[in-house]
Amino acid sequence: MSADALQQSALAPLLEVAREVSFVQGARLARQGEPARGAFLIRSGEAEAQVSLPGGGMLSVASFSAGAMFGEMALIERGVCSATVVAKTKVEGWFVGRDDFRAMVASRDARAFEVQRAITRTLAQRLRTLNAKVREHPAQEDRPVREPPPAGDPLATVRRMERASFDWKAFVPALPFFDGFDAQEVEELIACAKVLELPRGAWLFAQGQPAPACFLVLRGAAEVFTQAKGRERRVAIAGPGELVGYMATLDGAPHGGNARVRESAALLEFPREALLAIYLGTSAASKSLQHSIQRSLLKALARTNTLLTRLISHDRLARAGDKAQELETALHAQIWRAD
Repeated sequence: MSADALQQSALAPLLEVAREVSFVQGARLARQGEPARGAFLIRSGEAEAQVSLPGGGMLSVASFSAGAMFGEMALIERGVCSATVVAKTKVEGWFVGRDDFRAMVASRDARAFEVQRAITRTLAQRLRTLNAKVREHPAQEDRPVREPPPAGDPLATVRRMERASFDWKAFVPALPFFDGFDAQEVEELIACAKVLELPRGAWLFAQGQPAPACFLVLRGAAEVFTQAKGRERRVAIAGPGELVGYMATLDGAPHGGNARVRESAALLEFPREALLAIYLGTSAASKSLQHSIQRSLLKALARTNTLLTRLISHDRLARAGDKAQELETALHAQIWRAD
C-alpha cells in the first residue's frame, strides 16, 4: 500500500500513534510465520518480501521503498506474517501497533475514521486484484454456464416491504454481521433498509450492472459467482448474517460478479445513499459498520486465499512451475494471513 492512498490529513493521526524505527541492511522487519503485530511505513530505504518455498529456496514476492506501507491488515485483525521482509538497504520509518491503532479509532476522531476507510479501500482493491488473478486459472469447480444473466435490473419489479413472513427484527442482533453493535446502533442501521423475500433461483444482480444497493442475508442463502467464456465459478455461498454486493455499492462501481438466491431467502436491502451516510459518518454506528465491512472483506480474502492455495498445489503437481510461482507471489505479497 502506498502512503499516497492515505490523504495527508488522514496520515497525520496515524503517525501520531506510530513510533520511529530504523533497520540496518539485512535486518528483518517481519518474519514468515510469526504473529503480525502492526503496519510499517517506510520513510527511506528499500525492503523486500520473501517467502520460503516448500521445495527449498526463496521467492521474492514484493518490494517496498520510500512511501510504501505494508502489514496494514494486521491493524484490524490478528494474524501471522505470510512472508519475511528484509531490509535491502538501511531502512527508516514508522511502526504502528494494532492496539494503538484501535485506540485511535475508538476515540472517534474524524481523521481516524478516514484512516480506517482508507485501509478498507486498500483491502477491497487487493481482493479485486486477487480475484482477477484467480479467474485467469482454471479450477476444478468451473462448470458450464447454467443461465445467462438478466439484461436489466432483476429486482426492478420486486416489492420492498417493512415486514416479512417472520419476526426478522428480533432475529437481527444474533447475526454475525452485527457483532459489536449495541441495540441503538442496530436500529440506526436497519432503519434505512427494506426487506426482500425471494424464491430459489432469483437474481440479485449481474456482473457489470450498477450497484444501487447491497444485501444482508437474513434467512436462506445467496450464491455469488463469476461467468466467463461459457463457464461459471462459484465464489461463495452467503448465509445468514453475510453481506452481498457491498464492495461495488460502497465504491459506486459496477458489480464485479453475479449473485442469485440459492435457497428461498429473506434479505435486507441497504440503498447506497443511506448506507454511505452511516459509513462515512463518525457515530458509534459508523464505527461498528466499518468494522463489520472490514470483517466481511477479510472473510472474502480468506476464501480467495484458500482457492489460491489449492491452485498452487494443483500447478505444482502438474509441474507448472511458472504458474505456481505467479500464484505464490500473489498469495504471499499480502504479508498477512489469518492465524
